[in-house]
Amino acid sequence: MVADKSRPDDSKGLSLIFRALSHRNYRLFFGGQGISLIGTWMQQIAMSWLVYHLTRSAFLLGVVGFSSQICSFFFSPFAGVLSDRWNRHHILVVTQSLAMIQAFILAFLTLTGLITIHHIVLLAIFLGLVNGFDMPTRQAFVVEMVERREDLGNAIALNSLLFNGARLVGPSIAGILISILGEGMCFLLNGVSFLAVIIALLAMKMRPEDREHEKTQILKGLKEGFTYAFGFVPIRSILFLLGWISLVGMANTTLMPVFARDILHGGPQTYGFLMAAMGVGAAVGAIYLASRESVLGLGRLIAIASGIFGIGLIAFSLFHLFWLSLFLLLLTGFGMMVQMASSNTVLQTIVDDNKRGRMMSLYVMAFMGAGPFGSLLGGSLASMIGVPTTLMLGGASCILGSFLFTKKLPLLRELVRPIYMRKGIVQEEPESAISLMH
Repeated sequence: MVADKSRPDDSKGLSLIFRALSHRNYRLFFGGQGISLIGTWMQQIAMSWLVYHLTRSAFLLGVVGFSSQICSFFFSPFAGVLSDRWNRHHILVVTQSLAMIQAFILAFLTLTGLITIHHIVLLAIFLGLVNGFDMPTRQAFVVEMVERREDLGNAIALNSLLFNGARLVGPSIAGILISILGEGMCFLLNGVSFLAVIIALLAMKMRPEDREHEKTQILKGLKEGFTYAFGFVPIRSILFLLGWISLVGMANTTLMPVFARDILHGGPQTYGFLMAAMGVGAAVGAIYLASRESVLGLGRLIAIASGIFGIGLIAFSLFHLFWLSLFLLLLTGFGMMVQMASSNTVLQTIVDDNKRGRMMSLYVMAFMGAGPFGSLLGGSLASMIGVPTTLMLGGASCILGSFLFTKKLPLLRELVRPIYMRKGIVQEEPESAISLMH
């Protein structure tokens, strides 16, 4: 890769890991989103605990998880088309404001004692609809906040670090607040936390957009995006693996309240610590990715991380000691994060700019959209065969996906090589023996 001569010679260590923060708009986003995500994790933990407290049903935990994410599956592709046509900055201000309103409504109903499982499901559906537009737009917006394209991978990794740093802090705070003040206070603080990211977005100085706004119909643009993505083997393979891991592996977060209460015989603090352990592992994975200088090698890393995630799930399902469970969830979080963020980075690197919003919508559709079906499937299986066995089957399925992806790596390297050369990521000739995704 061509060296960036504008960089200081000592761009190692922390300056390398946090280099994307040199961009003002990304720095504002990083600060505002960091505060907001802590509140988001507090709400997620409190909502799961409230559902299980009200119903004592693993199946209804799966239903709520399904309700909160199903809209991402159906609406993200349409959101991707609009993200390629509309101002992404303006879309994010609207979606973050709507998410804030949802949190305040949830807080009011809970604090007044009016909350029921029906309210939770309806509000989860509403938030899922908002996130269906917010997440692909937010992913595609990263490239507009980072002026140097070579810092894009670092910015994506820092986003992952931010998300999982909040996962470390948010559940811990939520566990304490739930036991002292109840779930409603978590919802209220989440609503307040959205002000930070909204203010940060409004403070950004955006350059006039130079991308062409397509005048095609939404359905035509949607078809074009699907044809582009699934007609190119590397994009298709990454999306399929990501969707598979989400379907068979992500039910562990949905079932964690059951594991904390019924298997480890703990309370909300135990639940919070378990989720925080996954956050620590994911944060370590994000730091590792942020320290990488190039996209080269991420293909093999996607496969390895998927296997680590599966192994972690199997071990977690077998050993029911609290401290050992924390360590195994740390391993699981590391694998999950490296697989997800590496997939994001490769996709953002090889995609055409005028289809970035649509590709990120498919990314969200695979990562978040498959999750609700996994939550529903996991909740149903857990009620029949138990939580440990459900997690074990999920882990084994993740390992299978890793194996199948590994077998495709030689073909993926060959197809991605010309794109990396065209973008100046490598300077070697095609006949060289460099394995670009290896």
